Amino acid sequence: MIDDTRLIELINISKSFGDTHVLKNINLYIRRKEFVTLLGPSGCGKTTMLRIIGGFESADEGQLIFDGKDLSSVPPYKRRVNTVFQKYALFTHMNVFDNVAFGLKLKKPEELLPGEKKPTRRQIKEEIKRRVMRMLKLVKMDAYAKRGVDQLSGGQQQRIAIARALVNEPEVLLLDEPLGALDLKLRREMQLELKSMQQQLGITFIYVTHDQEEALTMSDTIVVLNAGEIQQIGDGKSIYDEPNNAFVANFIGDSNILEAVMVKDYEVFAAGRSFECVDEGFAENEPVDMVVRPEDIMLVGEDVGMLTGEVKSVLFKGVHYEMFVEAAGIRWKVHSTTMYPVGSRVGLTVVPSNIHIMHKMADEDAYVGVPIQKSEAGQ
Repeated sequence: MIDDTRLIELINISKSFGDTHVLKNINLYIRRKEFVTLLGPSGCGKTTMLRIIGGFESADEGQLIFDGKDLSSVPPYKRRVNTVFQKYALFTHMNVFDNVAFGLKLKKPEELLPGEKKPTRRQIKEEIKRRVMRMLKLVKMDAYAKRGVDQLSGGQQQRIAIARALVNEPEVLLLDEPLGALDLKLRREMQLELKSMQQQLGITFIYVTHDQEEALTMSDTIVVLNAGEIQQIGDGKSIYDEPNNAFVANFIGDSNILEAVMVKDYEVFAAGRSFECVDEGFAENEPVDMVVRPEDIMLVGEDVGMLTGEVKSVLFKGVHYEMFVEAAGIRWKVHSTTMYPVGSRVGLTVVPSNIHIMHKMADEDAYVGVPIQKSEAGQ
């Protein structure tokens, strides 16, 4: 269960490499026992943020607070943090047990057994074995303790890297795209196992990925980043259902994003007609972006739809069909378990609660890669 106390705070953190501003005035807090995912496209600054937390990079400006203390100048080995990278960096000349035990063997005896004044070699050896086997059991690799790491699959090697990072009992585990090299099926299995590990151990996980499915599957909190700035913070459902802007709407799931005008509270004009919605608080006739998720569009009879269109393409996606329907001069992406053949005339209907209205983004560059469709409202 998440503890509401703040464990880590990033206050006005900025970082540049040459003329490139990688992080721009980042403010973020992370709670104890929380699974936080930093999500965004390549180059958005998420790995740099992770490295600053781990102590591998220094911020140009701002403070990093850990448990109430400023860690900005504290070296990595003095932080109660461990890191798992995409490249496992296991020692190939050691077996599984010795790889996991490596960090423990470097500790001072009083660090391993703080209750003992002068622990014996036997006590130290038994404590190391106890901790290593506990972690190997947690990652379901206890049967492989004496096996060479070069005899393991990629997924098994990743489990060993995670066990090695956890055996030192850090307060925070940093994970930098650790599942990126695994195949899709194994990656999905590891997502669930990582979340289970985090809940069993009760420590804070900070996870970096560009994969939205990973973020939605595992996270208590998702931090969406783009071009060095935080776009939105929230749980997966709130970010998916209520994206802050067009970038978030497009990056988290598929979206139909249209230029529109907010006529008044609960009424928006787009695609040549007015739609009832549940949004309020916008200025009258304010230009906005309107978002409709593909799964929220219902295909109905041509004579009863809010819009009328023609199916232009059909693709089977396994659990649903993805269709593009041209209506009111716009290509609508539609997900449905019912297939309508190419050339079919259909009606499109959306209920008010499935229409989401967003303020237009001030920075035009933030729209890069986001398909804003021109409707009659925006022409």
